[in-house]
Amino acid sequence: MLKPRTYPATAITMLRSTTTTTMLNSKPILPTTIALLLLRRPIPPRRPYSSSSTRPSATSSTPSHTYPHHLPWSSLTPFEKFGRALNQSMNFSLILIGLTLTSGVFYLLYTEVFSSDSKTSHFNSAFNRIKSDPRCTELLGDGRKLKAFGEESPNSWRKARPIASTVTKDNKGVEHLRIEFNVQGPKGIGRINIHMTRSPGHGHEFEYQTFFVDVKGQKRLWLENKAAAAALRQQSRKPEAFKLFGVKWS
Repeated sequence: MLKPRTYPATAITMLRSTTTTTMLNSKPILPTTIALLLLRRPIPPRRPYSSSSTRPSATSSTPSHTYPHHLPWSSLTPFEKFGRALNQSMNFSLILIGLTLTSGVFYLLYTEVFSSDSKTSHFNSAFNRIKSDPRCTELLGDGRKLKAFGEESPNSWRKARPIASTVTKDNKGVEHLRIEFNVQGPKGIGRINIHMTRSPGHGHEFEYQTFFVDVKGQKRLWLENKAAAAALRQQSRKPEAFKLFGVKWS
């Protein structure tokens, strides 16, 4: 036996209100509208998503492989011992390579920048001497406005002008340091040329051999000339000739 179909109270109420409104407006009710009102059901609320769902994930069923680093050495198989030894050797090699590169960088910075015998140190010392020398400032201008730079480059995009410097050693073991750069001032531009040497048995510092400034249209200005200074000292030490009766006897 078929049971009579029951409809929700909401649908019946809406049907009654619609029927009353239609009767007041004197318009017929369409059968389709009545069917839709009777079949309408309230939409149940959606269940919120829970992160602790018990539904098994796709990756949870796959066992993860972990290398047995926590196991003692005696309980490992020969293959696992070989893998652990290889892994530790690679890590130790990477640490050694990193320490070597770091030491090399620090050594390079010390020898090229911070050391008293570095090229940068000698360049700064020479430039400070030029700025404080009255003969140089007379040719180039105010020492506070002097600028030092390296070789001129034909490339307009290349802004860096490095200082030209070379270090060589002769067959006697003497090191020769040569530095060349330019100095620009309000009155002109000068070319600086420095030659320094360091002998094996005469300490660890370089000594000036020549240090001069060339300005276009001016006479060369010598700040250091060891050969000329030695010849002058030798000449001043030479004993005077013996005079007797107005005649010099050598």
